[in-house]
Amino acid sequence: MAMTTDAERRGWTQNPEAVKEDILTVALSEFAARGFSGARVDTIASRTQTSKRMIYYYFGDKLGLYTRALEAAYLEVREGEASLDLDHLPPQEALARLVAFTFDHHRANPDFIRMVMIENIHNAENLAVSQVIRDLNVAAIDKLADICRRGQEAGVFRAALDPVALHWQISAASFFNVSNRPTFSAIFGSELFEEPAQEVIRQQTVEAILAIACKA
Repeated sequence: MAMTTDAERRGWTQNPEAVKEDILTVALSEFAARGFSGARVDTIASRTQTSKRMIYYYFGDKLGLYTRALEAAYLEVREGEASLDLDHLPPQEALARLVAFTFDHHRANPDFIRMVMIENIHNAENLAVSQVIRDLNVAAIDKLADICRRGQEAGVFRAALDPVALHWQISAASFFNVSNRPTFSAIFGSELFEEPAQEVIRQQTVEAILAIACKA
């Protein structure tokens, strides 16, 4: 068995969390670009400040690394939602801010969208076994359910509002805006993906979700 070098050991003992974060950032990019089968741990190692040996030490194997990268991508979006501090906002404003955040986050993180697309191609076989991702998304639905409840108690949201369906509707427009950009641009041109048009679509997405949620 190969021995860990002094340089690797120093990186590991001095700041292992930073080393793991660096690995996951690069791994997310590689897996998003090439899929699970196409990505190579050697390539990931060459783009980090550690080695293939240490990647296996931290993550076990390639599948372990892929799963942790997928979990890290979901964690980032959920941490972003948590930072919005929606609990103290009126329900309509809270929902509008959440929709706008989702649209902006997805647009700014195409690798996250690609990872989700890869999981859909493979019937979510890796995502489905991740307790971390399930817990993160249960928390997201709980947050949306609280907004819905507050809006219903205030008499501004529809009584039959389903937070899971609302989450689907928020995700649908925000996801499509990134996932289908190449094909949509090839067919219709790229004007809708330039900044002025994106600002309009973002606002229309917020208004559309509010129209679904709010009483007539």
